[in-house]
Amino acid sequence: MTRLIFRHAKRIGFSGIAAVLLISQVGAEPLSRAEVAARITGDKVDLSNLEAPGADLSELDFRGANLFGASLKGANLTRAKLRGCNLDVAILRDATLIDADLGETSLYSSVLANANASGVDLHGSRLMGNMERAVLEGANLMDVKGGSDMANQPMGLVRLILTKARLKGAKLNRADLSRADLSFADLREADLSDANLTQSKLNGADLSGAKLDGAILSEAEIHNATFSGVKGLESVRGLDTTEGKETAVFD
Repeated sequence: MTRLIFRHAKRIGFSGIAAVLLISQVGAEPLSRAEVAARITGDKVDLSNLEAPGADLSELDFRGANLFGASLKGANLTRAKLRGCNLDVAILRDATLIDADLGETSLYSSVLANANASGVDLHGSRLMGNMERAVLEGANLMDVKGGSDMANQPMGLVRLILTKARLKGAKLNRADLSRADLSFADLREADLSDANLTQSKLNGADLSGAKLDGAILSEAEIHNATFSGVKGLESVRGLDTTEGKETAVFD
């Protein structure tokens, strides 16, 4: 079991230390809503390695808490207040984060695959993990820091993964999505004004009706992507350097 978990941790880009932390959580007793709420007291709340998978934590106030390595798979965090939290290496797969406040949080090597985060506020947050198939419709991702830091890659490229994510109507103004994987993402009517998509993957993505004023697409992959009815296409920078432009739809 331990070997399988370590291989999974490495596959999604965890560092060796993070992998060990993930392994150490296996077998821990999950906490109930009441037990978690009882721990949110005073300043500098430390909930690192919290075990509360599947718990109903809706509307709880975690603001500023340390949730490093927390196991929250399938947890209900609807309208929870998580602003300024450290959620690095946290597991939020299948979690519900509808209308939650995660502004200015850190989500490095975190897993939010299949999470329902419609309307979530991630303004100014650091995103660097697996958000494959996550629902982020109408979400606020303005000014997010999702670009890969090429100078700090201890175990290969750690990137923001948003493949097949649903981002219809999301706000991504000024977002740093350089080297992010948005293949087959639904970006219809999303606002990507001034977003940095340098070397990102947009293969098969649907950007119909999106706003791209001032966006940077230098060296991005756009094979079979749809740009029908996009706004501000004439101001997009680096479009001539993209890969797969001849297969993309621009009508």
